[in-house]
Amino acid sequence: MIPGGNADAEVSVLDIGVGTWAATIGLIIALLAVDLIAAAVRPHRVGFKEATAWSVFYVLVAIAFGVWFAVQHGTGYGTEYFAGYIVEKSLSVDNLFVFVIIMTTFAVPEEHQHKVLTFGIVLALVMRGIFIALGAALLTLFSFMFLLFGLLLVYTAVQLFRHRDEDPEVEDNVLVRAARRVLPVTDDYVGGKLLTRLDGRRAVTPLFIVLLAIGSIDLLFALDSIPAVFGVTEEPYIVFTANAFALLGLRALFFLVQGLLDRLVYLSTGLSLILAFIGVKLILHWAHVDVDDRVPEIPTPLSLAVIIVVLLVVTVASLVKTRNDPTAKAHPGSLRAHHGGEDDHDR
Repeated sequence: MIPGGNADAEVSVLDIGVGTWAATIGLIIALLAVDLIAAAVRPHRVGFKEATAWSVFYVLVAIAFGVWFAVQHGTGYGTEYFAGYIVEKSLSVDNLFVFVIIMTTFAVPEEHQHKVLTFGIVLALVMRGIFIALGAALLTLFSFMFLLFGLLLVYTAVQLFRHRDEDPEVEDNVLVRAARRVLPVTDDYVGGKLLTRLDGRRAVTPLFIVLLAIGSIDLLFALDSIPAVFGVTEEPYIVFTANAFALLGLRALFFLVQGLLDRLVYLSTGLSLILAFIGVKLILHWAHVDVDDRVPEIPTPLSLAVIIVVLLVVTVASLVKTRNDPTAKAHPGSLRAHHGGEDDHDR
């Protein structure tokens, strides 16, 4: 049963053939290859017009896929896809906050930011693919996983709200600290290489450390985003495509909104509300299935409406706030306070 009691989804099971899976993965790889080629062949500073064109292109591709999917498999599944896509897109903006912090912390030259972003997107797709397969298997075998996923999202939402005005401490990342202790690191980026020689021995460049930081952040965001999207659909195909299309436009979106991110002062608050809402949705679904079928469920169309309204409200409120108070600055939020406690860690 699909979370939310989708009527047409309950009477049929989404049947995605091997050919459709292969074509979808092929399309995503092709789009990703375009990003890789653009970043590798002509490293350059991406301007506003170019970033806008690419961002619009990826959004239109995602919408076109959603329309095709709804026509082929019904509006119920189409609604689940669009709800999942919007959830993942909103979470990806928060991901961009952290990418900006990493770029700034390690002073990544503009000509190498393409490479870092593309690596981050590829790694995020791989990690989320693994978590999607694992999550789908667990939900199929153990219905109480809906309860665990729901509680995880509610906990994440509470922590994110509590620390909504904080930034993750990238330099305190466990992997980054370990790499700095064990490996010799050069002072400059050596033309964007990962490895080089320093005083006759092998050494890593700061770019290697940056990629470690990006990878660990991708892992933590996958732990948040996969339970969130499973809150609007149980279908692995929808979860995968919603994640993939949301992530594919991340590189262009980074350059488009890089100057606007500081103005989204209420984004972390909005994301905490969305995560809490989806967490409650998952808990109600578990109670409906395992406890009593009289427990009400939250329909997917209502979920989509709530998510859109929350994002619109926090965006407008953020712009009004920063217009009235130019000193106000947005933060991506953290799951822990960073005041030197022993249990502090990055988001």
